[in-house]
Amino acid sequence: MKKKLVVSLVTLFLASNYKSSAQLVDEQNVTITMDLQPILQLEMSGPQNIDFIFDEVHEYVGGITKYGVTQLKVSASVDWDLYAVGYSSGNTNANPLLMDNQVTYGTAAPTNASNRLDCELLELRQDKANPGTTAVAANFNDYSSPFVKSIVNTGANNIYTSVNPYTKPAVGLKYIAGGNAGADFIAGGTYLVLNGGNVGAGSNYWYTIDYRIVPGLPAIFPNTFSNAGVASAIHLGGVATNYAQPGVYTMNVKYVLVQN
Repeated sequence: MKKKLVVSLVTLFLASNYKSSAQLVDEQNVTITMDLQPILQLEMSGPQNIDFIFDEVHEYVGGITKYGVTQLKVSASVDWDLYAVGYSSGNTNANPLLMDNQVTYGTAAPTNASNRLDCELLELRQDKANPGTTAVAANFNDYSSPFVKSIVNTGANNIYTSVNPYTKPAVGLKYIAGGNAGADFIAGGTYLVLNGGNVGAGSNYWYTIDYRIVPGLPAIFPNTFSNAGVASAIHLGGVATNYAQPGVYTMNVKYVLVQN
């Protein structure tokens, strides 16, 4: 009787082991793909046309300042730089660095009147400094200097101008954020970051831009300085006794956000 029981247990074990080793297996696979699209977004709010109308003597002397006209917000997942560039269509003397002269008042140009007004006569001011972290401070020129009443030959607020608006300014020229050198960039992130207890409004990636034009009297635009901070050679035809011919002048300001 015991021999029968042992044989039966052995048979049961072998049968169970055979079923386990002969088990059928089927499978299906799912492929997971992650697509990290680079994000580089510049949002601008404010009017697209900004008018400076000089029809009072005090406006010529003191200039006109437009406060908080343009707001810029940056969202990016990659390193980036932001700069402003001024230029025109070049309808005045075929030069895009001069403002376009759309209308001239009067039937003839008075003596010494010139329509050669440099785009750099426009001054900008950003509400917070370039947030670059490099030790080379000279690479982080920006428009954060306050507008000043006295005329100083620095070009601290004059807009950067170029006939090629998509070519980045050289090292040492003005950026709103970032710069031209290899390490001069803003790390990828978003303007909706916590800064000083405020979300968004206190971020270094959220800028408010002021504009100013000072014709002077006579209208020689004494604050006009080139990208290098010197008086422009083409401004008013380069003649010291010239003054601006009355009329309507236009130019374009482009804000360019570019991956570093």
